[in-house]
Amino acid sequence: MTATLEDLAGLVRDGTTLAIPADYAGVSMAMVGPIIRRNAQDLHLYCVPTSGIQADVLIGAGCVTTIETSAVTLGEAGGAPAFNRAVREGLIKVMDATCPAIHAGLLASQKGAPFAVMRGLIGSDVLAHRPDWKVIDNPFAAAPDPIVAIPAVHPDVALFHAPEADRMGNVRIGRRRECASMAYASRTTIVTVERIVDGDLLADEATAAGVLPALYVDAIAVAPRGAAPCGLWGEYGTDVAAMKAYAAAARTPEGLAEAIGAITGRVPA
Repeated sequence: MTATLEDLAGLVRDGTTLAIPADYAGVSMAMVGPIIRRNAQDLHLYCVPTSGIQADVLIGAGCVTTIETSAVTLGEAGGAPAFNRAVREGLIKVMDATCPAIHAGLLASQKGAPFAVMRGLIGSDVLAHRPDWKVIDNPFAAAPDPIVAIPAVHPDVALFHAPEADRMGNVRIGRRRECASMAYASRTTIVTVERIVDGDLLADEATAAGVLPALYVDAIAVAPRGAAPCGLWGEYGTDVAAMKAYAAAARTPEGLAEAIGAITGRVPA
């Protein structure tokens, strides 16, 4: 079950739909360098429900052609420079979404349903620009009752970072249920962790609900501080200074190239 980061990067093939969590929910920054080093192309990022520095670096490296998200931001460090530049220059396709809609697509997939329904999008500009979301009539209503159908989403790969896994492949995700939703809906789930522990994380009734069973995990790699500069709950906080330094550097193509070089271990051309 355990592998190297390069092994895991090999599972992110060209054209992959890659589900990634928000910066606060266990971002596998450790995998960004290996994915870029293998020159992954034409990725579709499915952000659950937002993203930040992980998406920005992958976009800046030219790995991404489509991103489906509710937002891309570096939080206290400001906007996402590579993302903003790529949008302005027409280098990526943005599929604008809302947080509930992102989760609805995953929920439908988990339940084996073709779609999930929600109301809040009706009348919004977001709905006007998503032809893949359909307004249908509630079949149980006596009078016309429009509702939006969000198609089930089946990402090729779910990728996130967690504090620990046991030797059987169970992964502790705590309250980060979005990581479980990603794993349930995706064809392949790869996880980086701070450490591998002995024992069975599912054995304790008090904590088992915060564990993703090995049944839903395909590969694990150990990567200490693998979420940094993002934080990881219960382990370490966000490195705000590093975030701000990246944001400042990435405002220019030259600075972005240097930042990506530092992440991948490559010297910019």
